[in-house]
Amino acid sequence: MTRSARGKPLSGVRILVGRARHQASALSAGLKALGAEVIEIPFIEIRPPRSYKRLDTALQNISKYDWLILTSVNGVGALGQRLKHLRMKADALAHLKIAAIGPATREAITKLGLKVATVPPRYVAESVVESLRNKVNGKRVLLVRARIARDVIPRELRKVGGRVEVVEAYETVVPRWSRRELQLIMKDPSRRPHVITFTSSSTVRNFEKLLRGQECPRHTAMSDIKFASIGPVTSATLRDLGLPVDIEAKEYAIPGLIDAVELALFKVIAGTAGSVDS
Repeated sequence: MTRSARGKPLSGVRILVGRARHQASALSAGLKALGAEVIEIPFIEIRPPRSYKRLDTALQNISKYDWLILTSVNGVGALGQRLKHLRMKADALAHLKIAAIGPATREAITKLGLKVATVPPRYVAESVVESLRNKVNGKRVLLVRARIARDVIPRELRKVGGRVEVVEAYETVVPRWSRRELQLIMKDPSRRPHVITFTSSSTVRNFEKLLRGQECPRHTAMSDIKFASIGPVTSATLRDLGLPVDIEAKEYAIPGLIDAVELALFKVIAGTAGSVDS
């Protein structure tokens, strides 16, 4: 692969983006701006939870909480929708100290008209815990998240005296309609991606499910594919499933992932890493 005449560093590189379709635009746009050919096949689909009862009840009794923790833009979106459904104004949450896991979540919270008190230095659950460890003793904490998620935050904050209540705002499922499309491109050398991006542990697990029964990239026929992870938690899931981690973002967010892919592929072009065929 070589740089194009316009000097775009990812020209000729096919990159598979597996984010949920409504969330893929920022990552896809950033990669396209660098010259990449982006293939969008969602590994994950965001759906409403089976019931909003617990979230609605928490919002109707929001005055009893001291802290609100939001760990994704999806959680913020669900929160905003339920406030509207309940005919509640965001002002009802103004007394809360709000923790956002990262800048995208903080931006979404700000758009609701709320202030964010804490964003951890690293955008992972463990860093959220460290940021709040000395602030939640005896406090009522509402954690709004996906139905299935790591229990690091509630478990660790309860250990230091936080009275944590967990409510689900959405669930993630495997988009079954993606199975055939993904399997077809992985079998076709002319369409097979050079890089696959993973933005959460759920995207990794669902990728494996979508290819179940098919040849997976860990095998020789697809060993030239580079696996790009948004951060250490996602990387750990890749390794747990026997998949490689060729690229890992230093900043655990979409801009960091884009930067990491660009840097890794630039090294390939410069001949300081393995080859990527265009």
